[in-house]
Amino acid sequence: MIEVCELNKQFGAIHAVKDVSFRVEKGDVLGFLGPNGAGKTTTMRMITGYLPPTSGRVSVMGHDVATESLAARSVIGYLPESAPTYGEMTVREFLRFIAEVRGFRGIEREKRVDQVMERCFLTHVQRQTIETLSKGYRQRVGLAQALLHEPRVLIMDEPTDGLDPNQKHIVRNMITDMGREKAIILSTHVLEEVEAICSRVIIIAGGRLVANSTPAELKQQSLYHNAVLLRLTEPRKDAAKQIKALDKVTQVEKIDSHALRIYPEKGEMILPAVLELARNQKWPIASIHAEEGRLDEVFRRLTATQAEEAAA
Repeated sequence: MIEVCELNKQFGAIHAVKDVSFRVEKGDVLGFLGPNGAGKTTTMRMITGYLPPTSGRVSVMGHDVATESLAARSVIGYLPESAPTYGEMTVREFLRFIAEVRGFRGIEREKRVDQVMERCFLTHVQRQTIETLSKGYRQRVGLAQALLHEPRVLIMDEPTDGLDPNQKHIVRNMITDMGREKAIILSTHVLEEVEAICSRVIIIAGGRLVANSTPAELKQQSLYHNAVLLRLTEPRKDAAKQIKALDKVTQVEKIDSHALRIYPEKGEMILPAVLELARNQKWPIASIHAEEGRLDEVFRRLTATQAEEAAA
């Protein structure tokens, strides 16, 4: 539904996006991650047709964004960063205006405005001017305008920015439900959000694509993948030394007097060996488990490498 091929964008001497390529299929909720200045927003703006690429090609539902711009935009719902709106308009006036821009008139226009206000929980503020709304409500107005025409493709830049925990929960559920029938790209800095709702993750750093995988596969690249966290009810002086001697154990980290984190070689499963040793030594185990891996650690490692190369 979305195809990005060798996308490049230069602003004078600054090469903001470098040879980025990826695909998004129906049912994908793609998390677009990267540090500030990595090229995320620029890439999303090129996909929506807001910015022309320096080179490369974007296709949305088979429409080339450069040569069939209106056809491509007609199937895209776009929530830009900070949800720009017209502050002097009421919520209903703004959504009616957007509906008319999208080509809806009369009863159909009113029906769509009512539906999207209900969907985004805006009905009770529909007669307030947008400038009087809280940041969270303004964000919901931005989301409503993106959904008004029931787009097949949805592109959102920080969709939960400014929302309280309850509002974030509602929006995440909405994205999950919509993701079954749409192709969705969302950028976020909240890694918990990525794990909760994204089926795939792209990480961009220094304008380049450095990862394109599922959250689970990325966590398998973590130094913490299959690391064992062992907590004892009473400390054992030689526990770390004995565990370090086990096969496929690379490091034993002392967390406190009662707890150790044991790192495996290349994500190997070492939990059975550690558990067997603990039982043989009759250590008083309070808890023991293997970790999945940490998305934040993988993100920092991948993006730090690119940042160092860019600085050099």
